[in-house]
Amino acid sequence: MVLSTHARSAVLTGLAVLATSVLGGCSLTGSSSEDEASAGNDPVVLVTHDSFSLPDELVSDFEERTGLSLEVRPSGDAGTLTNKLVLTKDDPTGDVAFGVDNTFASRALAEGVFASYAPELPEGAEAHELPGDEDDLLTPVDTGAVCLNVDDTWYAERDQAPPRTLEDLTRPAYRDQLVLPGAATSSPGMAFLLTTIARFGEEWPDYWRELLGNGARLTGGWSDAYQAEFTQGGGKGDRPIVLSYDSSPAFTVSGGTSSTSALLDTCFEQVEYAGVLAGADNPEGAEQVVDFLLSDEVQAALPESMYVFPVSSQVELPAAWAKHAPRPEQTWEVDPADIDANRDDWLRDWNDLVSR
Repeated sequence: MVLSTHARSAVLTGLAVLATSVLGGCSLTGSSSEDEASAGNDPVVLVTHDSFSLPDELVSDFEERTGLSLEVRPSGDAGTLTNKLVLTKDDPTGDVAFGVDNTFASRALAEGVFASYAPELPEGAEAHELPGDEDDLLTPVDTGAVCLNVDDTWYAERDQAPPRTLEDLTRPAYRDQLVLPGAATSSPGMAFLLTTIARFGEEWPDYWRELLGNGARLTGGWSDAYQAEFTQGGGKGDRPIVLSYDSSPAFTVSGGTSSTSALLDTCFEQVEYAGVLAGADNPEGAEQVVDFLLSDEVQAALPESMYVFPVSSQVELPAAWAKHAPRPEQTWEVDPADIDANRDDWLRDWNDLVSR
């Protein structure tokens, strides 16, 4: 499993971005199951998305301190992960899960995937708790906003003002300039669809017709859009507007200046959660993993390990993030219950639009 297949951990050619791999079914420290058994460590299985990555030294310290051996089982992106957790809820494939986000969380809760656990949250994390989760089934771990990004250099060279709003994208001045991953095949793509639903309500299909009519290009995933099609993606892309993250400009810095910026009026916040799986073989170990993910050390490692913001307000961000990755003051939102109730219909209508 190569982490570059996921949006936030894809290799941005020519940029200082992590590329790493982990093997499913193995401890992050690299020890085999036989080695773990002989060492007498108590295994705890973390089911997560393909982008999970933490520094080896943090994981080793966790294992030494707790007497646990952490086995990581990657399970696709957030949507695939959630589906697998639902399908295996009666016989879970692990003890604890990380990576279900706010676009899928309500489904997992409705299906009884998680058991209650209320850890002590770091300062600032309360703001990211899942609405409606009164039983403390999911714990917020990280956050990041899906936003349109623009190539400021491209526009400066042409003495043209970049777009600022969702409405701008339908104007003739920005024809054939946007590339974004599809909602049916990409977590950020789904987030953008939800953004348009939050902004335009029942008229969102009309907006998409205008967007497509103005030459918007769709790709299967984020890496295809950013790396191959975006003018600052390191390839030979010809599109100066791309759907990415509010953290992305921190990775396009040269000479102390970022060549890109996020359009902070176009953002949809994603929150990733961890939770103890109902029926876990090692629920006590699972709770310790959740606590580990909330620790200051892990929270501080998240930006450079998984390219997300920590939910803790107590840790210091990397200098490049603090300078070049400002966060939106407000984001577009759709209630998780509404997402759960309407996701299939919205995706079906969206597919009908883009397939014409």
